[in-house]
Amino acid sequence: MSKKKIAILYGGRSVEHGVSINSARNIFQYIDRALFEPIPIGISLRGTWHKTQDISKEIEAGEKLSLQLNPLNPSFTTESGTSFSVDMVFPVLHGTDGEDGSIQGLLKAMDLPMIGTGVAGSAMSMSKLVAKRLLKEAGLPVNKFIYSYYSDEKQYTFDEVVNQIGLPFMVKAASLGSSVGISKVKTKAEFTEALKESYRYDDCVLFEEFISGREIECALLGNAPAQASMPGEIIISSKYEFYTFDAKYVDGAAVAIDVPAKMDSDIAEKIRSISIRAYQALGCEDFSRVDLFLTEKGDVYVNEINTIPGFTNSSMFPMMWKERGISFTELITRLAQLATQRYEKSKRIVRDYQSALNF
Repeated sequence: MSKKKIAILYGGRSVEHGVSINSARNIFQYIDRALFEPIPIGISLRGTWHKTQDISKEIEAGEKLSLQLNPLNPSFTTESGTSFSVDMVFPVLHGTDGEDGSIQGLLKAMDLPMIGTGVAGSAMSMSKLVAKRLLKEAGLPVNKFIYSYYSDEKQYTFDEVVNQIGLPFMVKAASLGSSVGISKVKTKAEFTEALKESYRYDDCVLFEEFISGREIECALLGNAPAQASMPGEIIISSKYEFYTFDAKYVDGAAVAIDVPAKMDSDIAEKIRSISIRAYQALGCEDFSRVDLFLTEKGDVYVNEINTIPGFTNSSMFPMMWKERGISFTELITRLAQLATQRYEKSKRIVRDYQSALNF
């Protein structure tokens, strides 16, 4: 059987560009070469697409690509005139212009099979505001929140936020990941700078109730039904106020990781059940990671969902499945199989309606 060509799409116009490169590098290294031929395609910070020899931060050193807009035979063409096609695309793009439905829409329009959540689920999950509203509507536990837009004539004051959600509270850019544009506010003096920092990255800002509790994560895999891993825990050093970007990716001593997390079996099952319900409520597909809080009283809150979780050496998603006996290589293979099955099932949908309408 011939190998399936998988384009590994990485980089992107995002503050998480570097994280994407690290994730894609691991996927490129561990993908089963007996089954797949990986083709690295990098998107530069300027948004240009390039075919690279391997996963490299020097994306623009690769051959510039164009995409043939033909869903009957989608293909890429290099600037030297060479064309090639792929059987599937694996977007390993974290954050804006990659995890928010934009790339997913392009691939869907080109009828290219793709690993991961589609347009609607990606867009809903990426927006912390939309996600929280939908999770709340689905009866899932979320912390208290309010929001504002940059264009709003009247902005919330510090006292108004405190009166509605308490102190301390979190200020977040609504559509970013990796803790970029997020601040913990404990005093009035910190509020203005926190708001300014979040608005640097987004037009919508969330103010969220701070939950004092354990940082829990749960990995999801599959479609109808999805499977949940055992919960894992991020134990953050006391020198950090919360799980910041530096704690996640820069400071190797910032966190300790427990996989599985140490907790009673009934709490673990509660977390797994809530995670599956959250995954379904936001229309996620193939895989995702659900981030939650667990309080001393045993209350569980859904924080957010990552439809393209990290695959770096310190990422929880592959760690949690490794604990379940699924290696990094097997995990990638399963994702490709899930995407293939979902794509084949999607062909039953009729896209042409025959009627008496003249046009």
